[in-house]
Order: sequence, then C-alpha cells, then structure tokens
Amino acid sequence: MNKKTFLLLWLFFHGVVIAQAEKEHLVGLPVLDRPTGAFNHGEWFEFRIHYGVFNASSVTLGITADTLDQVPVFHAKGYGRTTGLARLFFKVEDHYETYFGQHDGLPRKFIRDINEGGYTKDLEIAFDHQKQQATVDDNKKKTTAAFAIEENVQDLLSAFYYLRNFYDTSQLTLGKDIYLNLFFDQENYRFKLEYLGKETIATKFGQVRCLKLRPHVQSGRVFREQESVTLWVSDDDNKVPVRMRADLRVGAIDCDLENFRGLQHPFQISVQ
Repeated sequence: MNKKTFLLLWLFFHGVVIAQAEKEHLVGLPVLDRPTGAFNHGEWFEFRIHYGVFNASSVTLGITADTLDQVPVFHAKGYGRTTGLARLFFKVEDHYETYFGQHDGLPRKFIRDINEGGYTKDLEIAFDHQKQQATVDDNKKKTTAAFAIEENVQDLLSAFYYLRNFYDTSQLTLGKDIYLNLFFDQENYRFKLEYLGKETIATKFGQVRCLKLRPHVQSGRVFREQESVTLWVSDDDNKVPVRMRADLRVGAIDCDLENFRGLQHPFQISVQ
C-alpha cells in the first residue's frame, strides 16, 4: 500500500460527511424542538479504520459539558491518527473541536488543526446563527473572512451529535431521508442520509440491532459513486455509530466501534 492509499483511508472517516443531496424533494425526517438526551457529559468513543487486515487509523471522540460566552454548551473533541505500518507511509495527526449549544445543538465555535503527511490546516470558525454568518480565522495564513451560512447549519463534528439528538428516528420509514446543512472550511454543503431499514450485525461486543443508513457522498476522487458508503447506527436511545463501510476506488474500507464509555443509556447488545 502506498502513500496515496493511506490518504484515502483517512479521507474515508472525515470525508464521508462532505456530501451532496438532490435539490429536489427536500422533505425529510422531522427535526425535534428539543434534544432527545442521546448523550451527555463524559461520553467517549474509539473507532478503528481498517483496510482488510491492515489497521490504518484510529479515531477518538469525547464530549464534556462547558460554557462559552456564558452559554451552556457541549465541548466535543475528535482526534485521529494513522497507526501501525500506515504511520510509516503517511503520518496523520488531526484534531477537531466543537462547542455547540446544549439546548439547540447549534455550533458556536469549531476548531480544525490537522497535519496530514505535511499538509496542514489551522482554522477556527465562529458561528453567528442570528446573522447567518461564519467567521473563519486561518491561523496558518493569518487571515480572517466572513461567509454566509444556511439556517441551522452544523460543523463537521457537531453534525455527529446533532443527528443523534434532534431527529425523530421513530418516524423513519423506507424512502424517508434525513437532511442537514453543513459548513466546512469555507463552503456550505447539503448532507443527505437515506434510510435502508434495520439490520442486526455482529460486532466485538455482540449482536447489535442497527438502523442502516446510506450517506450520499461526492463521487469521483475518493468514492466510486454517491451510494458507496453504508452506516450502521445502534437502534437504541444512544444512536451510536457502530460501523461504516465504503467502496473506494482503491478497495473497501471499514470503520468499526472499538471501545466506548460514559453512554447515557444502556447499549443494547446480546452476548456472543
């Protein structure tokens, strides 16, 4: 496996949400007025990204309660790195942080500090939802710029928690889609998840009943087509991502839940 292959492995995890949706028929799953309580202070996940027998990357996500400008927020941190042989070919150290409202789930501040084989970014984004504006501070280039954003927009990391906490999955039926507005770096995106039904899958923890979803991703450089990615989310009150699978131009990639702690609700599994 070469350097380009390992870059694609990493793009699988945080590139899956840079998506495109059809602009027609944007009536999707209802968004709730208040959070469902899917998570709370102290939740932590570890995911393992692997290519066949090769462990390529590990990703951790943790969340704590905090305040920002006297507003109660959740402070989530994501950290990703290549591991094992992959690290010898392509070193990745990616840090993401988001501060989002505890009551409305909207991001207030987003931090992206990455080093991917020498390619670096150091950005801070401040969200003003009343003005529908995002201010992007590029600490590497020492520039500041303002951009228009969509209503109820999410950043790359807050979207993970918003999807779990503000969508009424009890209303999911085949053909029912989930839509989300995203702002990433300096661009707005429309994210679409297609519901494929329920499926029980084997994991290291036991058999887990899941909601099966299909993010519609941008085809081309990384993914073969828009329907190349499948996501399995636990069909319980936690809505934990258990597995992601993608067909790439260089093969198939899996991302599996490896460890967790601090769940708000019991994780519904059966012993293997």
